[in-house]
Parts: sequence; C-alpha cells; structure tokens
Amino acid sequence: MSVGIRILFYRWEPNILITVEYLILRLFNVLMTTYPTGGSREQHYPSDRAKPLVSIVIVTLNAEACLRTCLLSIINQQYKNIELLVFDGLSTDSTLEIIKEYDTHISYWQSRPDQGIYDAMNKAIQKASGDWIYFIGADDKLLSGFSELAAQLKNRNTLYYGMCEPLGILFTGKYSRYKLSKYGMNQQALLYPTAVLKGKGYDTRYRVYADYAINIEIWGNESIPKKYYPIVIAEYNMTGFSSYAKDEFFKADKPSLVRKHLGWLTYIRYLYKRNRELRKPESTFF
Repeated sequence: MSVGIRILFYRWEPNILITVEYLILRLFNVLMTTYPTGGSREQHYPSDRAKPLVSIVIVTLNAEACLRTCLLSIINQQYKNIELLVFDGLSTDSTLEIIKEYDTHISYWQSRPDQGIYDAMNKAIQKASGDWIYFIGADDKLLSGFSELAAQLKNRNTLYYGMCEPLGILFTGKYSRYKLSKYGMNQQALLYPTAVLKGKGYDTRYRVYADYAINIEIWGNESIPKKYYPIVIAEYNMTGFSSYAKDEFFKADKPSLVRKHLGWLTYIRYLYKRNRELRKPESTFF
C-alpha cells in the first residue's frame, strides 16, 4: 500500500485501515505458522501385488487415553501391507507424543487445526495411496478378522465389508438398499475403494452422519460392487462422538437422499417404516 493511499485511509476511514492491517497480519501469521508432521514407515507393493496396499486412517483429538491401544491393534495385524495415516486436530494432551512414539510404524501423520472429523477424513483421503481405505476411531480396536478380510481383497473397484462388535453386541448381516435406509452401517466394518472416495469425499455439512450419506450414495450406485464377508473385523466404542452429537441437517435431508440414490421402491418402504416408528414414544428413528 502506498503512502498516499495509507494517509487517505487514515484521514477518512481510520477503522477500515485498522481492520485491513489486522486481517493482513492474521493472514500472514496463518501462512507462516508451521504445524508438526511426520511418519517414516515406507510401504511397497509385493512384486506380484498379491497383497494390495490398504490405507488405514485414524482421526484424533485429545485421544491419549485410548490411542496407544488402537495403534497397537493395527501394528500387530498379520496383514502387513498397510499404510497408516494419523490426522490429529492439534491435541492439547499427550496425543502428539504418543503419535511420535510410533513414528516408525506410521506412514504419515500431521497435527493441525481442522473443521471437524469429516474435514480431516477428506484430507486423509487425498493423502492416501492404498487401493482401499479404512477409517477407525482412536477409541476403537482392530481385531484379527481385519487381516482375514484384507486377504480377500481382489477387485479394486469393490467395496468390501464385514462385521463389528461393540461391547459384545454383534452387528452383522449383509446390507440391502432397504436395510441401509433404515439403519446406518458401522464405518469400522467397511473397506472403501480409495478411488471412489477420492472422487466424492464426505459432505462436511453433516457433522455426524456424513458417512451414512456417502454410504447411501454408494449403495445406490450399481457400478460399485459390494462384497460381504461374515467376519468380525473391529471392536468399536459406542460412546464416541456420534453417540451423543446431533445432526439435524442430515436428518432433514435423509428422505431426499434415500429417494435420490436408493430408488422409489426403497423410499416408499422407508417412509412407511419411518411413519410407524415415529408414532412410538421416544422413538429415535429418522
């Protein structure tokens, strides 16, 4: 800004001058701020690509109480061709120290502010180089069945899924369009083709159920095969963020998402089920 323009601003609009200088200073500080990154484990395909690379993503925020258990459950898997990515939301506890402790087992990690879980997951999708991508919470744990399912991965356009077990309760069964319209899937049961998610990403307007929204879209896409195996692959925490947070945007949009992606027959059956359930006292169906 020239001296003449600066004086003009000051003479006629001193508040504007102060505001502009403040914004420029803030922008400069943001651009100059460096956030920690790391990860030193290198991944290579076997020469015959018999074991495809799977990207496993953990999104963390102040997860010191549980992160170590989650990391060890991944590191100790029999299936070793794993790219482990950790995206931390600038934790203020000892989460970052735990991440650094396992640096040689992590392909890439970063600790910086984000706009929520799905914003961090979208960033991880773009970083991932595996043929499939799998998301797990820092308070969840991989079981040995994950390696068993990973050994079944063949078609790189196919979504593979198994089962999850929270606190001894087994969430099981093959999903149809109608079943998905009624009940969301456990994200910890799904191995997504990475190419599919790179082309879509999560809708960050939905702060809790963006994974439900993208599953509805994927299940309605016949060009994406889905393969189910009755294998328990993860144990997940039922008291996490999605157990208490609200997502009114998704609840309002869900009927139109079902109609658009799952078809009219599923939509009519879903509405019938929804209307019956909502008549019940304290129903949580949506």
